[in-house]
Amino acid sequence: MPEVNGLSRRSAQTRRRIVEAAHGLFATRGYTGTTFQEVADAAGVSAPTVYFHYGSKSQLLKHVVDVASVGDDEPVPLLDRPWFTALRMARDPAVVIRRWVHESGVILDRVAPILAVVRDAAAGDPDMAAQWARNSEQRRTAHGTFVTVLAGLRALRPGLTRRRAADVTVALLSPDLFLVLTRECSWSMARWETWAVDHLAHGLLPDPPVKLAAP
Repeated sequence: MPEVNGLSRRSAQTRRRIVEAAHGLFATRGYTGTTFQEVADAAGVSAPTVYFHYGSKSQLLKHVVDVASVGDDEPVPLLDRPWFTALRMARDPAVVIRRWVHESGVILDRVAPILAVVRDAAAGDPDMAAQWARNSEQRRTAHGTFVTVLAGLRALRPGLTRRRAADVTVALLSPDLFLVLTRECSWSMARWETWAVDHLAHGLLPDPPVKLAAP
């Protein structure tokens, strides 16, 4: 059993090195510009080892996106993480919005550059097109769950449906807009977070919006 556990740990460490190397290469060279051999070289393993663990470049990129989305390779869905459990329990809409924006920023900082790779490759690759569609649906599901928490607190502005509220949230917290503001416009994470909190509150909460400045 100790040997089995040791092999399992080594295998997990190998996968992490592969994913870390692939993340950097995909982000800088794109999907078509990255090869399994380059990933293998960067991870310090053989190309057959990369194939053994992931089988195809599309599957490797899918795993890179999954790991970047949650921050690790543990089999715990995003919405089952402790921070979201705490968010569900919050009774103040201001706290719910601040926490959701903060955690969204942490996630987007990791995943937005990789999602841009998937988006760019989707036009010419069916696997990447399917991946982009899945990622888009996952983002909508996550933001829809956040909206459901606000709706449960009766915090949505009168006449605003949950679907429209989810639309607003998906747009304001989109990876594309995040990259425009933090990369092209050189905003700090703190500035992006303040902007996103203010605009999300304005779009979702009744007038006048709850004051959301951090204490």
